[in-house]
Amino acid sequence: MKREMNDSNELNKHSKNNIHLVVLIPAYNEEKTIGDVIRSIPRGCAKKVEVLVVNDGSKDKTKEVALAAGANRVISHNTNKGLGVTFRDGIDEGLKMGADIIINVDADGQFDTRDIPRLLQPILDGKADMVTCSRFKDPRLTPKMPRIKIFGNKFFASILNLLLGKNYADTQCGFRAYSKEAALNLVLFGRFTYTQEVFIDLVKKGFHIVEVPCVVRGERKGKSRVVKNVFSYGLKVSLIILRSMRDYEPFKFFGLSGIILFGIGMFSSIILFLRWLLIERIDPYLIVVYGNVFLIIIGVLLMILGLLADMLDRNRKLQENILYRLRKKELDNTTEKQSEKK
Repeated sequence: MKREMNDSNELNKHSKNNIHLVVLIPAYNEEKTIGDVIRSIPRGCAKKVEVLVVNDGSKDKTKEVALAAGANRVISHNTNKGLGVTFRDGIDEGLKMGADIIINVDADGQFDTRDIPRLLQPILDGKADMVTCSRFKDPRLTPKMPRIKIFGNKFFASILNLLLGKNYADTQCGFRAYSKEAALNLVLFGRFTYTQEVFIDLVKKGFHIVEVPCVVRGERKGKSRVVKNVFSYGLKVSLIILRSMRDYEPFKFFGLSGIILFGIGMFSSIILFLRWLLIERIDPYLIVVYGNVFLIIIGVLLMILGLLADMLDRNRKLQENILYRLRKKELDNTTEKQSEKK
């Protein structure tokens, strides 16, 4: 799979005159702003520009406003399924529409769509597989927003950087461009959101991500559809990151914990054993002995679980490779049928 992803850099060196761009807009009750967002999308940045709106169970006139503003396609969920599901459905539909590049932009107008060409360029130049708008890479462009949100964004970026060995400034922003190969390889599970999981998935698969500093409106009209409560959002994002690292680094996730617990249990046991050799007494530390036995057993079990999970991880990679090939074959068949009709 990695060879195919590296080869995609050559495929990505397109001229904008040959590019089919799909602008994906996930939307939930955004009738007040989505029309302006759609109308503001620059149509001359690619040979063909289409707007895809995924209406996530909106109770207002989001769908009608989007179509009236010029959306080429609107797909709707019967109920609100969450941003993560909406994004996945949008990526799948964008690929079916024949996109060479998919750009995701929010429907609330906080991003400047005039920056779309800036996000496209690194992919057109073959320098990136995914390009993300960065609100914090250039400190001068930091948007006006509550300090707790700035802290939260930078905190989760730091966590991801630590786990991935990277140095990204902003891993939460949803204004992004994806090459066809990156979109085809995405395998996501989160229902609540997708932003952090995408970073983990693509980096672990060897794709190159570039940040482009952009001016973003930090204070939006109304309340955020995702961050309704800062602490609840932080908990849900933390669970997404933990689950992702469990899937992508299973030996580290389980094995490292096992080694630490086993090491603590063994070290404490050795100290108590030396004490017993000197004074031939365990009291008053008998409870510590039981605790050490517990830690050693749990540590060994976690290390075994880590080895088993690492073995299963190889199967996951093979399955994702098969999924990628099936998606690609399906898209190629769809393209051939469309060509025959023409």
